[in-house]
Amino acid sequence: MTLVDLTPRARAAERLATLPVVIIGAGPIGLAAAANLLERGIDFTVLEAGEGAGASIGLWGHTRLFSPWRHLIDPASRRLLIAAGWSAPADEGRAPTGHELVDEYLVPLARLDAIRARIRFATRVTAVTREGMDRTRTAGREETPFLVRLQSADGTVSELGARAVIDASGTYTSPNPLGASGLEPLGAADVEDLIVHALPDVLGADRARFAGRHTTVVGAGHSAANTLIALARLAEEEPGTRITWLIRNPTAVRVSASPDDELADRARLGSRLDQLVAVGAIDTVDSFRIARVAAHGDGVRLLGTRRGEPAAHDTDLVVNATGFRPDLTMLREVRLELDDIVESPIRLAPLIDPNVHSCGTVAPHGFAELRHPEPGFFVVGMKSYGRAPTFLLATGYEQVRSVVAWLDGDMPAATQVRLTLPATGVCSTDLGAGSCC
Repeated sequence: MTLVDLTPRARAAERLATLPVVIIGAGPIGLAAAANLLERGIDFTVLEAGEGAGASIGLWGHTRLFSPWRHLIDPASRRLLIAAGWSAPADEGRAPTGHELVDEYLVPLARLDAIRARIRFATRVTAVTREGMDRTRTAGREETPFLVRLQSADGTVSELGARAVIDASGTYTSPNPLGASGLEPLGAADVEDLIVHALPDVLGADRARFAGRHTTVVGAGHSAANTLIALARLAEEEPGTRITWLIRNPTAVRVSASPDDELADRARLGSRLDQLVAVGAIDTVDSFRIARVAAHGDGVRLLGTRRGEPAAHDTDLVVNATGFRPDLTMLREVRLELDDIVESPIRLAPLIDPNVHSCGTVAPHGFAELRHPEPGFFVVGMKSYGRAPTFLLATGYEQVRSVVAWLDGDMPAATQVRLTLPATGVCSTDLGAGSCC
């Protein structure tokens, strides 16, 4: 027998093949990536900062999604679940709440034996790099394993090698600041207990916090619309509850009530909000650009400009519904190629520009649009959209199907990216209680 001494490059490739693909996040897109990898026989590890599957969705789980069930279940995940005896929701044309999405779909998916054994919950990824090299070193980079640094709930720090990394960590826990400059307004830290994250459970768990108080919702999108409508319902039941809608622009261009809107139910959400404003249930303050915040009695004073003049607005509570952005801190040592404006992968940016596209008009896309200069590294799901608010789960599922096919060397499947959406979009609301797409 003749022994063949492998070249360093061949040895490196052999070692890479023994390492798992690391998926960051056990939400819908991260678990869809896991399902696709499982079907192709590729080892993986899922790292989730929360205590269970869909932890971030659980934070706004009271909110009803726009998309109906039939567009919320990943095809590979469906196949695995059905093979294990799972039954799909009876009415797949109905839009579920976030809690229903987690309980009826994500939790059963995460509990499948082959996936459950590969998930590590309460494990936060703090950094991604290459083993033994920072982002400035090029030689041998493609053959060098990724190194993922982790922190467990008890503070223990460890590291994990990977052949590839799929970042599906989302953006909900990384909101845009209140300040019109893109920065947190001066003084925000002094009143942080009076500034509430987007989509609070106004009619449920957070009811006592808002009842009988003056709340100002800042933001011009659908997260703001949902909260404003919920507050209006609360005001009907709780005397003294007041609502102000504060936006930076002259009009809330993202909350459309136009009958020409391809997303008819989104238009109905806007129409309901318009009605509440018209009857005086919600006060509006437009063209207000926040620069500073300060304590004012037991509440908050927002300071800035309005139509070029100094302005102030007093309130008890502020809901920050200004949207979300990707947290790129843990990717400092990864070579990224991001659009200067949207902060999405540069090839994806023209396809998701919110000035041009709504949820249902974004073109199908896959590994080619999502790739970065770092071979084997992909940002997928909502985080891949950067600051654009037009993401749909169905689009994310096609992203990871293509990425996993590429990782498996199946170029025909990776490049044949297909996604069929109804011409009118796929969003649906229930009495105006929908969320972002």
